[in-house]
Amino acid sequence: MKFGKTIKIFLIDGDPNGRMTCELSNWTGKAYKVSRIKIKDCSDRDDLSNTGIYLLFGKDDDGKDQVYIGEAESILKRLNQHLTQKDFWHETVVFISKDENLNKAHIKYLEKRLYEIAKNANRYKIENSVTPTQSSISESDRAEMEEFIDNIKLLTNTLGHKVFDEKREIKQRQKHDLFYIKAARGADAIGEPTSDGFVVLKGSKAAGSTVTSMTSNFINLRQRLITDGVIKQNSDIFEFPEDFIFSSPSTAASIVLGRNANGLTEWKLKDGKTLKEYETNDKNNGAQNSV
Repeated sequence: MKFGKTIKIFLIDGDPNGRMTCELSNWTGKAYKVSRIKIKDCSDRDDLSNTGIYLLFGKDDDGKDQVYIGEAESILKRLNQHLTQKDFWHETVVFISKDENLNKAHIKYLEKRLYEIAKNANRYKIENSVTPTQSSISESDRAEMEEFIDNIKLLTNTLGHKVFDEKREIKQRQKHDLFYIKAARGADAIGEPTSDGFVVLKGSKAAGSTVTSMTSNFINLRQRLITDGVIKQNSDIFEFPEDFIFSSPSTAASIVLGRNANGLTEWKLKDGKTLKEYETNDKNNGAQNSV
């Protein structure tokens, strides 16, 4: 029988926006989540002077999520250094071992593997200017560190960051779950609402140009997506080479159409029902089923 893992979160300062620790049942690791402005208060946490892994989180000028992945033999000392060396980050998530069994080779291995996972997931911009080097550890240590990584991924997600969440292929899609846009200037896209946001599917086409009334934030986002290769020019249109998750249906629709758009009314099922009608019906059915 497979049992789930129990996650225990403790608010150090009694404030949900303050410092917190996060642990898993039957795991020797431990996570801290600390805002930048609280780093100086962490001298009271002796275990933060231990060897470990840390993630610095922030956003760039366009609002895109950023992460720096690092290791240190004294986590708190390194974080205090980053207060003056790096200004993009606003909070950190730290991982240490409660039994102090992580050594330099272990954390170098973890740093390299987490860097690779984050790069493959392609959800956050990685701020590391140098690719971490891989340490050589025994086969048994690798197995132990891979389990440590699984728990890091779980707790990082729990603490609000999906930096290690690999984009999942959406299998066995049913036609009634897919939404379509087909409009002027070559826009011809398929999308799907998910728990992560609104996904525009691989092969979808975006309009080859934008209208003059399109707001600057959407124009800037569209240009950044072009620069990053999220949408690539193909003749007089743009195409999505891979599935891409947008924060909302309206953002997805605006990028596809090249103009301001309400995604709840622009995205439609094959039968013409809008996303808004679809979601309203789902809510009504859920309410009826609960009676």
